[in-house]
Amino acid sequence: MNGDVAEKTTVDKLARVVTEVFAPTVWAVTMPFVFAIAQTRSVAGFWWALLACIPCALIPYGIVRYGVVRGTLTDHHIGRREQRRTPLLLAIGSVLAGLVLLIVLEAPSHLIGVIVLMLGVLVLVMLSNLVWKLSVHTAVAASSSTGLIWLFGPALLVLVPVVAAVAWSRVRLADHTWLQVAAGTAGGAAVAMLLGPLFF
Repeated sequence: MNGDVAEKTTVDKLARVVTEVFAPTVWAVTMPFVFAIAQTRSVAGFWWALLACIPCALIPYGIVRYGVVRGTLTDHHIGRREQRRTPLLLAIGSVLAGLVLLIVLEAPSHLIGVIVLMLGVLVLVMLSNLVWKLSVHTAVAASSSTGLIWLFGPALLVLVPVVAAVAWSRVRLADHTWLQVAAGTAGGAAVAMLLGPLFF
């Protein structure tokens, strides 16, 4: 019995690590750097990405953390669907403002593309959240992975198991059902497949 409990605890800890390592904010911070540097192949790409991360990752994350500290949000993954609307609306506004700024400043097209991709996923999540708790983790992981495949080619299909691991972790932690993570995966990938050819 103790062995079963220990094994379950270990598996749960692994699921928690996967959930945190591949959280939406991590993708939101990482993707601008990958896309901007891949296109510019210079330090300029780093500075463009750093600028993009402020409205597209840091401000949305700060909004969520502020909500957690105030007690209006239960946790930084916003596990309760009814609590998601305001943070999602604010995140969409912040990302949209960042996108406009990047366009005005003539940022690299790949960077603009990945921000459009982020915005598309946020809108998808916002619309679905009106009636259902779609998995943001899998939507972001799937859209990001699909975008990377568009940019770097079939070699990046190795990211598919990463998306599967994220889906497993969300179900294992009882934060989502398999249907919710499947819908998030399909939705995120679809957004990237529609938008990817326009920018990458």
